[in-house]
Amino acid sequence: MNFQFTEDQLAFRDSFKGFLEEACPTSVVRAAWQTRPDELWGQLAEMGLLAVELPESLGGLEMQPVDMVLLWEESGYAALPVPFLDATVLAPLLPDALAEAVGSGEKRVALGARGWDADCAHAVVVGDQLSTDFSAAPRRSVDGARRLFDVTVNDAQTIRDPANRAALAASAQLLGLGRRMLDIAVDYGKVRRQFGKPIGSFQAVQNHLADALLQLEFAAPLVYQAAATMKPLHIHMAKAAANEAAHVAGRKALQCHGAIGYCIEHDLHLFLKRSWALERSFGSAAWHLEHVAVEILDA
Repeated sequence: MNFQFTEDQLAFRDSFKGFLEEACPTSVVRAAWQTRPDELWGQLAEMGLLAVELPESLGGLEMQPVDMVLLWEESGYAALPVPFLDATVLAPLLPDALAEAVGSGEKRVALGARGWDADCAHAVVVGDQLSTDFSAAPRRSVDGARRLFDVTVNDAQTIRDPANRAALAASAQLLGLGRRMLDIAVDYGKVRRQFGKPIGSFQAVQNHLADALLQLEFAAPLVYQAAATMKPLHIHMAKAAANEAAHVAGRKALQCHGAIGYCIEHDLHLFLKRSWALERSFGSAAWHLEHVAVEILDA
């Protein structure tokens, strides 16, 4: 059996990565803390990236989670400051008319009781409840690019629970965030000099970066496996591993930067805070590990 991604999947990933490098540099992520990046959202919709898992009859490409996982990972690497995860996770689960409208960007849907951009959403999904009759109260977020709202549902219909898909997408985004924070730390280690040498030449710094890379390399196959099988056990394993990998990568990157890493002027905090938010979204590492134990023992 071939466990590698296909050439088409990798090419789609590379195309999306190229788009994000041009349309979503760190300056756009930073600006999103002040102003909602509606233009970026429009570009994603225009390119059909919100609809890729929908059937062709609804304007999609009929992709599967294993096709999407690399896109979710790249959206994490860029710290994409729009609810790409929410729209792509929910679109295949929605009634056809709403799914088509979400895929085209005509309408928005927010995910969870603390929905990102729920104030401009046409519908919300809380648990397995889909509602167009809801209220949204502003809530503070550690990541200023994620405008969160406490959602109260007044009337709803039941749909398939998106919890597993959301946990998988968050796992992939955490992988991307971990890779980005490691890359930032590596680049900093090449230019920051101490005792007449780049700090990256010191074994202590190299050990920190190697620890982060090791965690990411072990987590990635679990995330890709979960995308291929969509089995709850595999998704629990993936989210637990991705949480830990992003946490270690962020901590090591911050330690290598020293005091400058704490400064809001430095780009590292944009990725750190997104990773902190996602680590606590759709299940903590401890919560998922408990479910891994339950799945194994029940089997």
